[in-house]
Amino acid sequence: MEAIRLNQVSLWRRTQEEFSYDFKKTILSILEGKYRKAAKRLVLDNLDLVINTGDKIGIIGANGAGKSTLLKVICGILAPTHGSLKTRGIIAPLIELGAGFDGELSVFDNIILYGIMLGFSKAEMRGRAQSILDFAELQDYALVPVKGLSSGMVARLGFAIATDVQPDILILDEVLSVGDESFKNKCQKRMSKFWNENTTVLVVSHDLEFVKKSCKQAIWLDKGKIKFIGKAEQAVDYYLNKSSNIHH
Repeated sequence: MEAIRLNQVSLWRRTQEEFSYDFKKTILSILEGKYRKAAKRLVLDNLDLVINTGDKIGIIGANGAGKSTLLKVICGILAPTHGSLKTRGIIAPLIELGAGFDGELSVFDNIILYGIMLGFSKAEMRGRAQSILDFAELQDYALVPVKGLSSGMVARLGFAIATDVQPDILILDEVLSVGDESFKNKCQKRMSKFWNENTTVLVVSHDLEFVKKSCKQAIWLDKGKIKFIGKAEQAVDYYLNKSSNIHH
């Protein structure tokens, strides 16, 4: 059964320097007749992709290849400029850790809110809150506003919620690098449970050994295009060969 389907998905994004344009400058340049329209760049270029239920797929490629953007489109955080996307089931994204949190609200309220955003009921999330706090090692912080946590605590909280709710599709962006060694081991253990179940997992990682070891398949993205999709080992080998040819 298909879990994710992308049909001819393209995404244009405004470039960074244009974001840093401040409002006053823009107004002044319009008044002086010097206003130029924002530069845009093609981040995802006409992607066709089908991912089946239960697939474990690594996404590899150089910085700026569009890997994180692809995850954001699949999660619905970004809408494609062209093309269409279909997903089936509950998606738990672990992308920018802490992306879904409200800094003013307590850790406990954020757990409830995050769960509701993923499609769970308030009652169900209340029932899960304790095990999430325990896993994240934040039992004593339940009533502290999220903005009072360190970035490591926020990362643990994000991981704990997304992996506690048993999603159909789990989306990870370099997430296994959170926390100290003992927490990493705990994450690995919990991740291996997803690997053995019918959860569809998409993981962006620079750790190519991890991709080879843990993913059956991999997608190599390069400048927003899919260069290769197939067995993880082959994808990593192609990518490494190509990269070393460029550097020589």
